Amino acid sequence: MKQESFAMSMLLDYYGSLLTQKQKTYFDLYYNQDLSLTEIAEQEGISRQGVHDTITRTEAILRSMEEATGCVERANALRTNRAKILEAANALMQHEDPTVRLHAEGILTAVSAIKE
Repeated sequence: MKQESFAMSMLLDYYGSLLTQKQKTYFDLYYNQDLSLTEIAEQEGISRQGVHDTITRTEAILRSMEEATGCVERANALRTNRAKILEAANALMQHEDPTVRLHAEGILTAVSAIKE
């Protein structure tokens, strides 16, 4: 469940601005603040079923957006590959040949300019 919560939180981070305020609020309370459906319902003055339906619809909307755009998947791949490049370039910085170190330094500079 924690992996699912993390994935949902990532989707909210990327696509939250496209949701209604109510959808964002309920979703945030449920996934990020770890409130139960009952706690959210009491806090917001609606039924537990109403909260459940809103969260379920919001999950479907967010998944659909990710399926259409792939932004989160691409960002995760970028983050992973960036880390691999940094690791390899840092290893090359230990090389005896100053030309290799110079190229590694160029790689580190270029990769550092890439925002996650």
